[in-house]
Amino acid sequence: MRRYFGRKLLIYGLTFFVAVTINWMIPRFMPGDPVQSMLSRANVAQPAAVEAMRAHYTAMFGFDLPLWQQYLNFWGSLLKGDLGISIWLFPTPVSDVIIRAVPYTLGLLIPSILLSWFAGNRFGAFAARRKWLDNSVLPVGYVLTATPYMWLAILLAWALGILAGVFPVAGAYGFDMQPSLSWDFLGSLAQHWFLPFASLFLVAFGGWAIGMRNMIIYELEADYVNYLRALGAPMRLVRRYAFRNAILPQVTGLALQLGVLVAGALVTEIVFSYPGLGHLILQAIQNQDFFLLQGTFLFIVIGVLIANFIIDIAYVLVDPRTRTGMGGAA
Repeated sequence: MRRYFGRKLLIYGLTFFVAVTINWMIPRFMPGDPVQSMLSRANVAQPAAVEAMRAHYTAMFGFDLPLWQQYLNFWGSLLKGDLGISIWLFPTPVSDVIIRAVPYTLGLLIPSILLSWFAGNRFGAFAARRKWLDNSVLPVGYVLTATPYMWLAILLAWALGILAGVFPVAGAYGFDMQPSLSWDFLGSLAQHWFLPFASLFLVAFGGWAIGMRNMIIYELEADYVNYLRALGAPMRLVRRYAFRNAILPQVTGLALQLGVLVAGALVTEIVFSYPGLGHLILQAIQNQDFFLLQGTFLFIVIGVLIANFIIDIAYVLVDPRTRTGMGGAA
């Protein structure tokens, strides 16, 4: 087992290095000049002052250095925990900007991923045993899983927000409120949270339900199920064994779909102007903020890698064949 997890950690380390390097390269291939963007917002009229500010900011951010030296400086700062200064919100450190946005993104991602996975698997397993449900309700799952996150978000905002007026369609809480622990603020927070959450939950729910339904049907036709039936085992016991075997590919699918779910959350945040990492990425692109873009991508990469590693550990715990294989290899 030690060799297995050592190999996994090596793979994750290499993935982290490559992903962070690509994240560093992406902003530098973008068109535009971040220093010019800062000067435009400063609205300075004197040409001499503009040139002096340009030289100052270029040297401050290290844009006057060769690319290879900028890359080495980036890793040196990263290893010290320094993500740089935000160009868009100068002179706020990037880490402070990200820390303010992370709770909103995690508040969307964690409930939507976990609840959609548990509910979708349970519903899919139930639908596989009920023909009327399989033929009537489950086709909705095909529509949901084929729907882009942002399109469903727009539909929900239009139907439940604009037409029905039940939920707000922008922001994380009322524009006339300040964050606090009052019931009014928490209620407003929940109202603004519901539509982005529902957009992520419904799309993911359809995919998990379809996957589990197909796996249950496959498992119920396996040889071990026929053997259990021949022995006179009750159907409840047979279905329990079938569900345990069918859940294993769903655990693997959860690891594979994490990146897609995170990308869906970022796009959904943009639709609802939700102040999470997706909103930060949009603002960083619009304002040529290299350092904020690098920082948000870095947090996403670290989060996805950690989540995948946790799923790897969970897979070893739930699948005895993996543990047996590791024991045999040892």
